[in-house]
Amino acid sequence: MSHLDNVIDIRRPVEFTVDGRAFATTARRQRAADVLVLAGRDPAQYDLGELRGRLPFPVRYEGRDIVSIHKGTRFVSLRDRVGLL
Repeated sequence: MSHLDNVIDIRRPVEFTVDGRAFATTARRQRAADVLVLAGRDPAQYDLGELRGRLPFPVRYEGRDIVSIHKGTRFVSLRDRVGLL
C-alpha cells in the first residue's frame, strides 16, 4: 500500500446539509453567510448553526465567521431577529 492511498482529494466535492437539504462543495472553508446564500437564506436575517453530535443546541456562526465543511456536516438556519407584534 502506497502513502498516496491515504491522501484525500481536496478537489472532490464534499456533501453536507442545510435545513435537511443536500448540497455539495469543493470549498471546505467558507464564510457562514456564503453557506446561507447557497441555501437560499438572507444572511441579514439568519445566522448559521451547526449540529454537532449530541449537543442540545446548534453552534451558532455569524455571517462573517469561517466554517469548516466536512462530509456529512449538518447546518441549520437560525432566525437572527424575532419580529415583535
